[in-house]
Amino acid sequence: MEQQAEREKRWAAASSVLGAIGLTSLKVIVGFATGSLGILAEAAHSGLDLVAAVMTWVAVRISGRPADRSHLYGHGKVENLSALLETGLLLATCVWIIYGAVDRLIAGKVEIEVTFWSFAVMAISIVVDVSRSRVLSRTAKKYHSQALEADALHFSTDIWSSAVVILGLASVKLGERHPDLPWLRYADAVAAILVALIVVWVSVQLGMRTVRALIDAAPMGLEDRVIAAVEAVPGVFNCHNVRARYSGAQLFVDIHVLVDGRQTLEAAHDLTEQIEEAIQRLAPGADVTVHPEPLPQPAKP
Repeated sequence: MEQQAEREKRWAAASSVLGAIGLTSLKVIVGFATGSLGILAEAAHSGLDLVAAVMTWVAVRISGRPADRSHLYGHGKVENLSALLETGLLLATCVWIIYGAVDRLIAGKVEIEVTFWSFAVMAISIVVDVSRSRVLSRTAKKYHSQALEADALHFSTDIWSSAVVILGLASVKLGERHPDLPWLRYADAVAAILVALIVVWVSVQLGMRTVRALIDAAPMGLEDRVIAAVEAVPGVFNCHNVRARYSGAQLFVDIHVLVDGRQTLEAAHDLTEQIEEAIQRLAPGADVTVHPEPLPQPAKP
């Protein structure tokens, strides 16, 4: 099961890299062929996407390695680190987009060359980004991968970015036909700012969750749910010292329980198995460690 999960995650990350290579190459060729600064800017954007995709692919490969002597909890934190770095790239991209859009609005500089290939390459970009963002998002949700989730978010923002470029191209074309509506040429800049602000908000939310994982913050509400589930197991008198943290997609849970100290070792072991199953029903795939403690016996008179 774990091998299948790693294969799916690696395939999703690798397909993202291939898509980024194809789009970057296509935009560079079309940009130089048409002399379009807008397309060349998108080529630079896709080059950044390629860096992010390669970073995610490397992170997924490393995080799938088994635990060793220097990483006793595995290498899952590499995924969290990759997600944080990619969130930083997303925010940097948004700042760049907002800066360029504001510059256009203030200076009135609009350099958009409208050709058939301009529309064609952006349409192809949207189709590719929709496909790979869906694959990445589906795999990220299935295996709780923050690195793939960040990659999916990155390419879903590219869909909006490409749509804004198409809007700008269409606005320029429409403005050429209707000179009495000069404001149309600024439509793409306004739309770009709105999209960038939305992406900033989503990126900050993802970044905060990534930071929480890196500093071993416990999942919200999990402690209470674990205590309730464990204390509902027959033979458990108390559950305490609950600790939980994520390492990549892997959740680790450690608990202490009070049980009847007079039972046999075999019975105590069976009870801990039941406790682990109760927790794994709450968090499938969790790595659970149970520390049983004997229930204090009343003092004899």
